[in-house]
Amino acid sequence: MKAPFSPYLAEIAPGLKKLVSLLRRRYDYVSVLSTDSKGFSVSIGQRSKSVRNETMTTERGTVVRVYLGGLYSEASFNVFDPAHPEETCRRLINRLERQMKVLEAAGIKPYETGLLPDEPETIFQEMETERLPEEEDMSALIDRLSALSDRGMAEGENLLDCTARAQSTHVCKLFLTEHRDLRQSYVYSEGAVALVGALEGRTEMAYEGVSGRKGPEIFDRMEEDVLPGVLQSLQELLHAESVEPGEYDVITSPDVTGLIAHEAFGHGVEMDMFVKHRALGAEYLGKRVGSDLVTMHEGALCADSVTGYAFDDEGTPAGDVTEIDRGILKTGICDALSALRLGIAPTGNGKRENFEHKVYTRMTNTLFDSGSDTLDSMIASIRHGYLLKGMHSGMEDPKHWGIQCIVEKGYEIRDGRLTGKVVAPVVLTGYVPDLLGSISMVSTDRCVFGNGGCGKGHKEWVKVADGGPYLKAKARLG
Repeated sequence: MKAPFSPYLAEIAPGLKKLVSLLRRRYDYVSVLSTDSKGFSVSIGQRSKSVRNETMTTERGTVVRVYLGGLYSEASFNVFDPAHPEETCRRLINRLERQMKVLEAAGIKPYETGLLPDEPETIFQEMETERLPEEEDMSALIDRLSALSDRGMAEGENLLDCTARAQSTHVCKLFLTEHRDLRQSYVYSEGAVALVGALEGRTEMAYEGVSGRKGPEIFDRMEEDVLPGVLQSLQELLHAESVEPGEYDVITSPDVTGLIAHEAFGHGVEMDMFVKHRALGAEYLGKRVGSDLVTMHEGALCADSVTGYAFDDEGTPAGDVTEIDRGILKTGICDALSALRLGIAPTGNGKRENFEHKVYTRMTNTLFDSGSDTLDSMIASIRHGYLLKGMHSGMEDPKHWGIQCIVEKGYEIRDGRLTGKVVAPVVLTGYVPDLLGSISMVSTDRCVFGNGGCGKGHKEWVKVADGGPYLKAKARLG
């Protein structure tokens, strides 16, 4: 079925178009982004239960962007009478003018930017889904997750808790200018099982999830597809040893590959950082940053994932950008205003946390391309090293291109064979060009992971996805 576009947005669209027309009498550019996104999140454990009608991206409201005299200003609101847009227009003008007076009184000189283009364009896209979150039988879902939690406790060893989580969001967005009318509707969902266990004074947590641009149907097979793997993972962690720090040949599983992609060439090539001179990547455009086996894509069209949309929050159609082509850094990603300041085309990566937040350049799908090797041949090629699996967290320094990835565990490899020894946790560190330059084998398969979100600094949370194939590289572990 098609995920139906919001009746609320369709109802207020004529009034918003009138609002744009009224504001255009005063401003050189006017855009409106209006959102109506519904969803739920459920978490069922042995010690706690939470059921909410909200997720990271549920919202209903509107933000207006205007341009005059080299300066862009924005104002948001969540109450709008489509029959009387004149009153909203008056309030907005008063608010926008007060913003200008505050800047003038503070002696702040605006950063002058050119006029955004406004070529005619129409998009109406209702993406496929099997079920809608607003129509889900919540009682049945809660019962299913409760049974999953109970089964985990019954089948697992040394468990303190087993929590089953599910959340699904129906996203609807309307973007209007004088010449554009863009509308999109899609559903994405993510589920996970998190375990906490203890053995001989040691406490560990294991976590595995599923995600996709799908409806709540994605939760139907969590008990079969997720629970067995996470139960095994917890036992491995409870019996794991510490890794001896040093440089090793490593194989990264697709989720760890995605973590490297996100941290190494995610934030580092968000080109609003180029405008602010805060990213070393700006100095490497057209230069080698990885081996010939490294090709990386970024964009909402790269994969059918939780962040696969038709257009971004500035009305730029979704894209598929080749950031790295056979080791050479070709370009970064950017929002529309950063693109104007840099003299390049926007890439469809302008995203807001919600209608009350400003636009930043943000990642969507960040993926390494596949290669021609097999996992077995990669393992066979290693004398002593580790197969790294499980993404915990990461951090990078875009200004100096250092990277730190915290990986759940590593499986020891000696003389081309897995020994059965597990080490955990594992911290992978290094200088990005060195790490990517050492990649010597890339597998044929590729996976995409979209559980969780990404912040810009310590805030501005949005949905992202990343992934890729298995990679063989050299890395420092600790």
